[in-house]
Amino acid sequence: MMHSDKGVRAVAVLEASKGILALMVAIGLHVYAGQNLSMLATQLVTHLHLNPASHYPSVFISAIGSVSQSSVILMALGAAIYTLIRFIEAYGLWHNMRWTQWFALLSGAIYLPFEVYEMMRHFSLLSVSVLAINLAVVVYMYRVLFSVRGSI
Repeated sequence: MMHSDKGVRAVAVLEASKGILALMVAIGLHVYAGQNLSMLATQLVTHLHLNPASHYPSVFISAIGSVSQSSVILMALGAAIYTLIRFIEAYGLWHNMRWTQWFALLSGAIYLPFEVYEMMRHFSLLSVSVLAINLAVVVYMYRVLFSVRGSI
């Protein structure tokens, strides 16, 4: 296995991890579709030992209660599609398929302006970490793609 293969496989593991997280979201949304979301939000708030009548918990409960069931189903479908895309990308990267290397480069690069904007708006360790990881993936995939002769 070449040095770049290990790096590409690390990116594949990262993409598969995103897919697993999205799959959990899709399953969670599917499970809770059709249920009283406001009641579930109230139960969550009380489980966390928060007062449902205080400002932020009541805003959270109200916001969750205003989400329609069709919106929940659409979000679950979107998360499932995102899962499928991430798993296909991870499989292709793991098996060194060239088109998935391009896909990883482009799909990572497209998020960079939004991540910079989010970091400028709400500077936090999480926003910096997400930007740094994504930037590292984009730079690495660029180097993989353009270090091989005739890659274009």
